[in-house]
Amino acid sequence: MRYILPLLILIVSCSAPKRAQWHYKKALKNGLQVVQDSDTIRITTVDSIPVIHNDTIVWEKFYTTKDTVIKFNNIYVPKTRWQTRIEYRYKTKIEKIRGNTITKKHEVPKYKIAWWPFWLGLAIPYILRLAWNAILSKLNK
Repeated sequence: MRYILPLLILIVSCSAPKRAQWHYKKALKNGLQVVQDSDTIRITTVDSIPVIHNDTIVWEKFYTTKDTVIKFNNIYVPKTRWQTRIEYRYKTKIEKIRGNTITKKHEVPKYKIAWWPFWLGLAIPYILRLAWNAILSKLNK
């Protein structure tokens, strides 16, 4: 009796392909766009076969071509509200002039370098060395 419930759960539970299909359908409802592009590549090969012709060996060349079709699945994943909010924040600059709000769009570099850790890393050892020398000079007197 106690083994029936786990067996029933295993039998009725959702399999991995069904879960993947459910997530794919849900993504399509939310704006996923799948663009299928294809490209054809032609491969040419040269084959040579020895043939005996009038007591001499002659090599005959055969050119064969094969076509292969390659499919590219380009997937457009829509951005979340958080991603669009952050992107908009860096692309626009809000200026207040005499109570009027003016938004100006300007280009912002893709990344910003925070220089304060660099300067802090240079300043702290210098300050510690000065403090240590001051302490040692007071102890030596």
